[in-house]
Amino acid sequence: LQDQAEQFFRSGHTNNWAVLVCTSRFWFNYRHVANTLSVCRSVKRLGISDRGGHLEWLKCFCLIFHSHIVLMLADDMACNPRNPKPATVFSHKNMELNVYGDDVEVDYRSYEVTVENFLRVLTGRIPPSTPRSKRLLSDDRSNILIYMTGHGGNGFLKFQDSEEITNVELADAFEQMWQKRRYNELLFIIDTCQGASMYERFYSPNIMALASSQVGEDSLSHQPDLGIGVHLMDRYTFYVLEFLEEIHPASQTNMNDLFQVCPKSLCVSTPGHRTDLFQRDPQNVLITDFFGSVRKVEITTETISLDGDLAGFESKLPKDELATEPLKYAEQLPVAQIIHQKPKQKDWHPPGGFILGLWALIIMVFFKTYGIKHMKHIF
Repeated sequence: LQDQAEQFFRSGHTNNWAVLVCTSRFWFNYRHVANTLSVCRSVKRLGISDRGGHLEWLKCFCLIFHSHIVLMLADDMACNPRNPKPATVFSHKNMELNVYGDDVEVDYRSYEVTVENFLRVLTGRIPPSTPRSKRLLSDDRSNILIYMTGHGGNGFLKFQDSEEITNVELADAFEQMWQKRRYNELLFIIDTCQGASMYERFYSPNIMALASSQVGEDSLSHQPDLGIGVHLMDRYTFYVLEFLEEIHPASQTNMNDLFQVCPKSLCVSTPGHRTDLFQRDPQNVLITDFFGSVRKVEITTETISLDGDLAGFESKLPKDELATEPLKYAEQLPVAQIIHQKPKQKDWHPPGGFILGLWALIIMVFFKTYGIKHMKHIF
């Protein structure tokens, strides 16, 4: 029993956070928004909360769940005028998996997504008036997932084509986080060209890093969609998402499995990872240590006496505040099924220009055959 308990608490963390960042604007970067929303969907499915200030009544106790996801999207593809299906963002060409969903909470959007704001979120150097949903309220027992996607190069990642963050600035921000005891372990994932260059300068402990491409390589897009005229995802994130769909909260899959999800034969680029700063063996690090939510219980042998007044507490609550069945969203098809689906047959409708051209041809043939003198018989 003691060995099981030690195995249960071996990671040493008590809460999980996720900082998910898309740094690209404009419609042709649709895939970067889809990348970020896909990762957001996966971590929410595995239990990391994105419901700020959510209250739930459990018998006579009120539980408060705060958002543990900081979502930064540099552009709003769901409301872009070019989007043929407003309020949706799809990550698969069959248009079956809407990763925008009904409950996405974007914390930083549009021109709020800057290098300064990103670094302030990481280091906690933000104005006191900043709402709780825009804060990374982690501590020294927090495991943090940081996912970034956009356009980059050797040693930098662009933010909205107007500025960039360098690998040195990112490394120094992580060091500030460590010195300020803002994380226990940190998983950094980046999907961009020459992504491995972004973790070369890391020097803080307990950081594990993954990238979609090596220095000198491009990170390639995936799944072009003719209906909207752009690619829907990047290759590396696509295969990471496919891998995460097989993970459940009690899964024993470890990080070594994640390292193998996108070989060069699939990604075309060469994904990389760095584990020398991480104290634990990746084989002993569960995927859910970063992508899931922690619900750990500490056992005590002491007797705890509850106040007798609590027994009638529930009866005093207003009826609308009593426990109700939580809302559930419709289950979508597993990604593995969606990927292998055949495209739906679409009804063919002649384009408007075709009808207009047909009438023009009829009129030209009429004039050529009968001439204008017969027009009076028509009108």
